[in-house]
Amino acid sequence: MILWLLNHVSTFVIAVLLVGGLTGLAVAGSIAARRRFPHLAQGEHNEMVGVALGMFGAIYGIILAFVVVTLWTQRENTQGIVANEASDLAAVVRSADAFPAADRARVHAAVDAYAHAVVEVQWPLMREGRPSYEATGAQTHALYEALMAYEPQGPRAETFYAEAVTRLNDLNSQRRARITMAETSLPVLLQVLVYGGALVIVPLTFLFGLRSLKMQLLFVSAVAGLIGFSLLLVVALDRPFAGDLSVRPDPYKEAVLAQFWAADADAPAVRPQVREQSTSR
Repeated sequence: MILWLLNHVSTFVIAVLLVGGLTGLAVAGSIAARRRFPHLAQGEHNEMVGVALGMFGAIYGIILAFVVVTLWTQRENTQGIVANEASDLAAVVRSADAFPAADRARVHAAVDAYAHAVVEVQWPLMREGRPSYEATGAQTHALYEALMAYEPQGPRAETFYAEAVTRLNDLNSQRRARITMAETSLPVLLQVLVYGGALVIVPLTFLFGLRSLKMQLLFVSAVAGLIGFSLLLVVALDRPFAGDLSVRPDPYKEAVLAQFWAADADAPAVRPQVREQSTSR
């Protein structure tokens, strides 16, 4: 459900639905409680309700803060993994510049296919929560084959070749880490605590009585709005590759890797064939 919302609804609309809906529910519930139990406005149970709100609020606040910080850290780590993978791919290109023309062209072609497969094939799958190793499996193997086909001659060539192989191994590790991150989501137990806790805290505010109805509604709205915004962060950060705050594939199109995307405009008849082959794999 969360993944569908992130992929089909903007963060602003989710914020309106979540924050606005929770605030509206709090206001409606508070008014209904005052009409059903008029004596609540006298504040007869405020002492007991205050203790309960303080205790549950402290526990819920700690859980919510832990979840938000964990999800934000997860997103930052995912962004770092993507940047490192793109950097390793760019380093392979730089190292291949020292190869003979034919071997360099072979490596560049493999890098081109890999970068497009990641962005055009694997990224949409990760966004949908269906990450696949096979989406770039053939392209990864082609990168290794392109390097294994080259036989370095001399210390200079051996140095650049060793660097290219090292970076390719690092790239493969980052690729596995990226796909693993695409499969992660908030555990069910924490989801129950986060969303279920909101359904406990908000109704408790209905029992805290104030003589002024406006002040009562302001109080419950503030609590519900704060919880709503916190839940919005949880929803928006739960899936690092989905939604408006998702990790983008821009690093695979920048710096030295930009040359493989600029070529699309020069060879429009060739690129769709590459995409089709990548998809079939």
